[in-house]
Amino acid sequence: MNEALSPLELTVVGLSAVIVVLIIWMSVIGRRLKKLRKQYVTAMDGMGVTNLEDMLIEIRQQLGDQQIKQAEQDKAYEKLEKALSDSRGKVAVHRYNAFADNGSDLSFSLAIINDSQDGIVLSGLHSREDTYVYAKPLEKGSSPYPLTPEEKKAVTLALQQA
Repeated sequence: MNEALSPLELTVVGLSAVIVVLIIWMSVIGRRLKKLRKQYVTAMDGMGVTNLEDMLIEIRQQLGDQQIKQAEQDKAYEKLEKALSDSRGKVAVHRYNAFADNGSDLSFSLAIINDSQDGIVLSGLHSREDTYVYAKPLEKGSSPYPLTPEEKKAVTLALQQA
């Protein structure tokens, strides 16, 4: 009874072993899939999302929209920053006695300038009979008209402001 197995029997035994291994492998993969599905359901619980791919596409679209809005806000910020630096925000007054015969500091120089040192200097000279007011434009801290020491002092005081 020591007969050798025929090739057909040998093939059947081999295929049976392969089928057993495949069944074990499928059960392991099935358990892993069940665990992964459970984790997916737990992660998506309450979100109303049935398809993760759709959710990722929506998130990517929202991110693109946010980047566009951020770029618009950056442009608006730069525009506001430039407008703020161009505004005539620095003001200083220097009072002085223009004439020796007056007893108080009734004359003044008023500087109104921006960060680029563009603006205007107003000077009021007060005497007993009259008051004269002069205006001189400023561009880059200088004027086409000569500035008096008092006007220069008013410009310096305005530039010292934060």
